[in-house]
Amino acid sequence: MIPLGIIIVLSYLVGSIPTSIIVTKLLKGVDIRHYGSGNAGGTNVIRVLGWKAGVMVIVIDILKGYIATMLITKFMTGEMPFRNVTPFEDITVIRIIAGCAAILGHIWTAFSGFRGGKGIATAGGVLLGLATIEVLVSIGIFALVFVLSRYVSLGSISGAIAFPLTMFFRHNVFNAYLQGYNTLIFFSIGISLLLLYTHRANIKRLIDGTEHRLTRLHIFEKKS
Repeated sequence: MIPLGIIIVLSYLVGSIPTSIIVTKLLKGVDIRHYGSGNAGGTNVIRVLGWKAGVMVIVIDILKGYIATMLITKFMTGEMPFRNVTPFEDITVIRIIAGCAAILGHIWTAFSGFRGGKGIATAGGVLLGLATIEVLVSIGIFALVFVLSRYVSLGSISGAIAFPLTMFFRHNVFNAYLQGYNTLIFFSIGISLLLLYTHRANIKRLIDGTEHRLTRLHIFEKKS
């Protein structure tokens, strides 16, 4: 049984596992950050090595977020180091904190010079245990936008925006009961803003019309 500080460190380290870098080095002996778009994420692995390797990376990255949020937090012991003023139980607050640590670990991984992925998959794993319906809706929005546009980044951005909007409409329009909504909505907005920040270069390229469109699944072109 361990205190919250160690839970945060462990969650960050789990999130920091550079899945895409490990997979591409094992399969091709290269650093994924030097190929394709240069991003250390599952989408770039799909672009460079194909969908099987890319999906494997994405699934593992989702598991990183889920493990930090739902498994590591089970070892929490002792009192909260601060007063819990939210409507959530202490364990839910701990899960939110651990999830944020895992997402930050994925984006700024301690194992690869603090250059990681953009956090979409790991954030999805974190949120899957906290707001399942909202995550499923966001995945649906991502899939729809990607199929129509063939831009993974646009799908990811759309899914990130859809998450807090879904929560807002479920609570305020459809009158669904969401425990701790007044706290969780701000957390969801914060996560979405972080994901939009990590996609800032993609947003610029989308506006400029120079964003990479995923039209082929077996490309191995060195980044210029």
